[in-house]
Amino acid sequence: MLEFAWVTLLIILPLLGGIACFLFPARNQWLGIVTAIAILACVAGLGWQLSHLEEVRYPMGSWGAPLGIDLFADGLSLIMLMTTALTGLGISVYASGYFGAERAGHFWPLWLLLWGALNALFLSADIFNLYVTLELLGLAAVALVALAGGAQALTSAMRYLLVGLVSSLFYLLGVALLYHGVGTLDLTLLAQRITPSPSVWVALGLMGAGLLIKSALFPLHFWLPPAHANAPTPVSALLSALVVKASFYILLRLWWTLLPATTVPLAQLLGGLGGIAVLWGGVLALRQTRLKLLIAYSTVSQLGYLFLAFPLGIGLAWKGAVYMVLSHAMAKAALFMAAGNIMTAAGHDRIAEFDPILQKLPLTMTAFTLAGVSIMGLPPSGGFIAKWLLLQASVQSGQWWWALILLLGGFLAAAYLFRVIGCVFTQATPSASLQRLSPQMIWPPLAMALLAIILGLFAAPPMTMMELGAPFGVRGSG
Repeated sequence: MLEFAWVTLLIILPLLGGIACFLFPARNQWLGIVTAIAILACVAGLGWQLSHLEEVRYPMGSWGAPLGIDLFADGLSLIMLMTTALTGLGISVYASGYFGAERAGHFWPLWLLLWGALNALFLSADIFNLYVTLELLGLAAVALVALAGGAQALTSAMRYLLVGLVSSLFYLLGVALLYHGVGTLDLTLLAQRITPSPSVWVALGLMGAGLLIKSALFPLHFWLPPAHANAPTPVSALLSALVVKASFYILLRLWWTLLPATTVPLAQLLGGLGGIAVLWGGVLALRQTRLKLLIAYSTVSQLGYLFLAFPLGIGLAWKGAVYMVLSHAMAKAALFMAAGNIMTAAGHDRIAEFDPILQKLPLTMTAFTLAGVSIMGLPPSGGFIAKWLLLQASVQSGQWWWALILLLGGFLAAAYLFRVIGCVFTQATPSASLQRLSPQMIWPPLAMALLAIILGLFAAPPMTMMELGAPFGVRGSG
């Protein structure tokens, strides 16, 4: 069993599931949920394998690097795959109650194709394969955004497509330059052969620019809120919880694998843009009148925290950022699904008119509140653990200003989330004309929100998991 190719199964399963959903549309919901459960089981199998082997490298077609393509998994890959599997299962159950038969026929094949691209991306070991998976991911995401129909959704999807194509061209041009200068695409071999030179810096700069656009880092975030707010609720949840994290994962891999330690000014720049994103996204979220737009701008803010890892170093900071990815995925999926429940029940998401509505949705508001605890970074939650690790890293490195950003971001998150939570405690007469919600829509956001809280109570297993294989050569507390 230690030699079983779990990494290939994690890519094949969602693709087969997507094909099955396309061929048998009458059974696509059950096929999708069964596929999601099977993927989660395969992630558990890979975790068991990595607990014995530390890391796994699988040569595709028995042709490994440098001639062929390797699949690679370590603790960092495992955390990202686990995040995708848990969140993907919750979104799949929610979607089974959200979509009618017609739109479900389009959603399930596209969603499982996107899931396969995500898994392939987290298991890729060379920079061109990362490009291919990014393109598959982006095209599936664009189609899912357009699934809502209407002018706003189509405009948002087209903007998403154009931004994605431009950023992918930047990344691909950087890959071509790097291959011309170094002669390999494999990350491990690149780390051994790369030497600083003008062409290498240009290549890495182009790749980084493309990834920053896809990560929606301030001021390149303009495409994200409309796409996330106008998409169907399950699509909004998976975009915010999973898709925008893929490019950050690649940037994290490239940064501490290929870049020398002399990139301090660039690291400070990324941290500065991340800090501005935390504050600017929080302020814009506070000003929104629609709930889904509020949550979308909250994503802009929360993504900023991830980029604080770069100036804070390779010890605690990268673990804090990865833990933020994990906890944010659970919490943000719960927030979007709760917002979808409110929209479905009330027919709108105008915050000013929530007073007579939210009192009739106790489980949905419980999920929203618990997820908000993690987004604010309050104990006991996964968001608190992530921010605590980043706070420790800022203190240890003597960069206290990042700690100030963390605190201000938490206050802003509390301000915009309590605008919604406070509506439950008003004296308004509850509305009697709310649409009934299916159980598949009620329980997944609550489960996701509880997972975000549990991540704060049981932080040791994920922290141990992410150290498997010593990503970036770092173990322990750093």
